[in-house]
Amino acid sequence: MWDFVEGEVLAFDKPLRWTSFDLVAKVRYNLCRLLGTKKLKVGHSGTLDPLATGVVIVCTGKKTKLIEHLQYDVKEYVATMQLGATTPSYDMEKEVDATYPTAHITRTLIDETIPSFLGEQWQVPPMFSAVQVNGKRAYQLARKGETVELKPKLLVIDAIEVLGFDAEQMQLTIRVVCSKGTYIRALARDIGERLGSGAYLTALRRTRVGNTRVEDCMTIDDFLEKLKNLPEE
Repeated sequence: MWDFVEGEVLAFDKPLRWTSFDLVAKVRYNLCRLLGTKKLKVGHSGTLDPLATGVVIVCTGKKTKLIEHLQYDVKEYVATMQLGATTPSYDMEKEVDATYPTAHITRTLIDETIPSFLGEQWQVPPMFSAVQVNGKRAYQLARKGETVELKPKLLVIDAIEVLGFDAEQMQLTIRVVCSKGTYIRALARDIGERLGSGAYLTALRRTRVGNTRVEDCMTIDDFLEKLKNLPEE
């Protein structure tokens, strides 16, 4: 039996176009209704972009104290990127702002380039991100058309491999295992730059956080259905 006040660690498969906060808010609202309370601590252990799906860990009650620790769990992603173009957000949130030649792109070039991203990397976060800049989120400034210089952050990529390359469509799919703070959108940008073709994300799925795999996660609908079968307090 769940005890949401003492605390639970819940694993969700976040839906496309939901923010991580949307998921937390939905969980909190339904738990407060179930428990007949106006307040309950609920939080997540790592933001996942709205245009991404996959594992988000949500903690409730006293187990929200675990969030800081859980944030450092290694994360795994499957990412698909479009080569030959860029967008300001490095994904499909914004329209293409530049295109580049791709005639030189081959599977051999990709296989030679991708391993160079293994290990420690300095990465500049995307402007369209939640990074704090003078007390404001970078994306808030970006959406106003303001440009700020974000400082590079040191991160670690433990594994990176090519899962597929469609030479006709110029679409590359990779698997990445990485540390906290890694922006896969920024990684796509950097891969595009190193290939000399530009790139932006067209799909992103977080497949693992720590030992929690996406196959083991609930959808929000699964969770709400399980709540219906719990006795009201």
